[in-house]
Amino acid sequence: MKNWLKIALVLCSLGLVVISFAEKQETTPPAETKGLAIATFAGGCFWCMEPPFDELPGVHSTTSGYTGGFKKDPTYHEVSAGETGHAEAVQVAYDPTKISYEKLLEVFWKNIDPTTANRQFCDGGSQYRSGIFFHNEEQKRLAEAAKQKIEQSGRLTQPIVTEIVPTSEFYPAEDYHQDYYKKNPLRYKAYRYNCGRDAVLEKIWGKGE
Repeated sequence: MKNWLKIALVLCSLGLVVISFAEKQETTPPAETKGLAIATFAGGCFWCMEPPFDELPGVHSTTSGYTGGFKKDPTYHEVSAGETGHAEAVQVAYDPTKISYEKLLEVFWKNIDPTTANRQFCDGGSQYRSGIFFHNEEQKRLAEAAKQKIEQSGRLTQPIVTEIVPTSEFYPAEDYHQDYYKKNPLRYKAYRYNCGRDAVLEKIWGKGE
């Protein structure tokens, strides 16, 4: 009986090692294991920021969430009330061999109003501020270059207030926010229309841009 007990303990120990190793493996960011890169953007309501990136060839996924704040594990209720310092944002996992960060920046700018501080369309508060959260110095350089190009184009009549800051902890939003435009297409379209998002974007950037 003692031998069987020893064998059982050894097997149990090995099982715990395997489980522990598996847990460590799961903590590795999915993007890294798939050879993808990450870009993080804030442009007001994250429901509306997923679609323009999802349709791009080379984009693997988008995740709605919260970043740029001071509270750990914030909830939507806390963020939407402006209690945590976070901005609603999206993380874009993309294949840099198929789509460039410059292209993502181009799409980002065309989907925000970069001249309004702490507001995007009908949503007001710092939680709806626009921002580029760069993950490395190359992303920072490209973001600042893109901003300068827009400023020099003369298209905008007011200064750009979109922040370009280092990335910070990103917290995925609750499940019901992910792919909201797919799960609730009618409610999404009604919200987007009533918020006047497309009308403002057309006024700033032109129709079809």
